[in-house]
Amino acid sequence: MMIFTIAIQEFKSHFKTPLAWVLFAVLQIILSYLYLTQVETFDLMQANLVGIDGAPGLTDIVVTPLFSNAAIILLLVTPLLTMRVISEERRNKTLPLLLAAPLSDTDIILGKYLGTLALLWLIVILIALMPLSLLIGGDLDMGKYLANVLAITLLVGAFTSTGLFMSTLVDHPTVAAIGTFGILLILWLFNISKTMSDQPNELLEYLSLLNHFQNIQTGLLSTNDILYFILFVAFFIVSSIYCLANYRSQK
Repeated sequence: MMIFTIAIQEFKSHFKTPLAWVLFAVLQIILSYLYLTQVETFDLMQANLVGIDGAPGLTDIVVTPLFSNAAIILLLVTPLLTMRVISEERRNKTLPLLLAAPLSDTDIILGKYLGTLALLWLIVILIALMPLSLLIGGDLDMGKYLANVLAITLLVGAFTSTGLFMSTLVDHPTVAAIGTFGILLILWLFNISKTMSDQPNELLEYLSLLNHFQNIQTGLLSTNDILYFILFVAFFIVSSIYCLANYRSQK
């Protein structure tokens, strides 16, 4: 299928510039440091936790914070990886060449989305491998660990769809990156209404990316949370297709 052909080309194109390599290196250094810090914290707390009923375990103290920190870092990084997907081609006047090929708008958008998403999922895999080292000398709650992996995977899918939409909407990559970060930050901070008010706004809570992400992290999977991410991605993918179709009709 042409979608996968475009996805493969998009995935490879990210590694033709230093940006992806630099981000990979920086992310690994930062997340490795945060991970080792949490392991040290657990080691210091371990003696005090013995004998306490319902005390947090290795997964709660090390794994969940690692994925929470990774989510915040990816919120900052994803706009940098998605900003050039379409806007760079628009700015360089190469998008009309792509549109002239026998490809539908859906093929182009889905291909670009999957190619960029594959890159970010590679980052997720590297993050997910870190806690597995704890199995050498400890026990993990594998259910909660897998829930955290699922949570960050769905979150990255949402981040990527937002970045793709902004890249399709504007001509300049920098503007696309700023716009993506702004949208994601607003949706992330909607959850703050829960702590700032005695009667939190239910709509803002539902729209909050952080709220659904944290719900899945607990290991109590809900179709409501998973459906939220599916609808989120679908909305921005469809919006991207519409923007590209509108651009095509103007040319």
